[in-house]
Amino acid sequence: MQHRIIVLGAGYTGAIAAGRLAKRLHPEEVRITLVNAEPDFVERVRMHQVAAGQELKHRPFTEVLAGTGVEFRLAKVSAVDADAKTVALIDAAGAERLEYDTLVYALGSRWNDHGAPGVAEHAYEIAGRPGALRLRDRLARLDAGQTVTVVGGGLTGIEAATEFAEARPDLKVALVARGGLGDWVSPKAQEHLRKVFRKLGITVHEHTEVAEVRADAVVTGSGEALPTTVTVWTTGFAVHPIAADTTMETTATGQIVVDRDMASVSHPDVYAVGDAGYAIGDAGKPLRMSCASGTPMAWQAADAIAARLTGGKAGRAPLAYAQQCISLGRKEGLIQFVTPDDQARNKSLRGRTAALYKELICKGAAWSISHPTLGIPVRRRHLAEAETANDSTVKALA
Repeated sequence: MQHRIIVLGAGYTGAIAAGRLAKRLHPEEVRITLVNAEPDFVERVRMHQVAAGQELKHRPFTEVLAGTGVEFRLAKVSAVDADAKTVALIDAAGAERLEYDTLVYALGSRWNDHGAPGVAEHAYEIAGRPGALRLRDRLARLDAGQTVTVVGGGLTGIEAATEFAEARPDLKVALVARGGLGDWVSPKAQEHLRKVFRKLGITVHEHTEVAEVRADAVVTGSGEALPTTVTVWTTGFAVHPIAADTTMETTATGQIVVDRDMASVSHPDVYAVGDAGYAIGDAGKPLRMSCASGTPMAWQAADAIAARLTGGKAGRAPLAYAQQCISLGRKEGLIQFVTPDDQARNKSLRGRTAALYKELICKGAAWSISHPTLGIPVRRRHLAEAETANDSTVKALA
């Protein structure tokens, strides 16, 4: 009988894992099913661009997976029974339960409102395509002079604020950050951030807590009401809740606790990759939710599964960092080089060159969905070096 592998979620990590497994295993011996709620691949790292009105390349899974032997199922996952080794799906035909021998759990994450009053009712989010499209429609209806307030001073918030300000210079754009603007990057990088924000006319409210979101204002912890027409909430992500409802060992936030091969520590037939998995990096610290973390997690899981089924030995994908890539609109960017545990080095790449660099990283990530094993050195020291290897291949093929 064929060994049944089901991959839940077809974001970067799920799609890469499915494709890499198909490359490493014989189709007569395994059956790989990729389940996703949307029919085409979504470049999640570009959702701020979608919200700003840009159109992205259409990548239907029927084309992406053509010739791989991976079976695609357009369905929503409603439950996982890790003890009975089944998953419950809902599609256009109704409900169905599938049995698996090995499960790759890659359902990812969504926006996190942190339970703040008024966020769910009045704020917009860009953690996924539906939210980005909803925000795009709203921004398109704004009149000149109206205000867009982005809450959250992390990578997503910075990219969103600069993208909106560049695309719609007629609007007033503001950013509310709990800390200082880019206070985790090096001094020169932070200076560049401030320069770009000034150039784009973005108002920054630093060291500001948000206590409530209203239809026409963001209320700070001190009680000040910041007038706004549209509020965009970018204060982090929350994992899909299904794992927490199973018997698998999870963290307080719902991530599946995994070993170095990305196998669940409580259910070794389940592998969790991307935002859904709680993995410790090579520097001894938990990996952050990001595409940079999820991609090598997918490599590791796929290689470990293939080795387990074939009697081979899995390599060790790199679980360390080298850089953070930040787009600041289409013309500016920032590449902050970091230590393996993601701390800023006193070295960065800024300006137009950084914008092009970031664009190559994004293209490389999307390209790797259809080429899950090409250009991926097994023994790279850092995640970004592997990403750059892919990007160089993309550039050569362009």
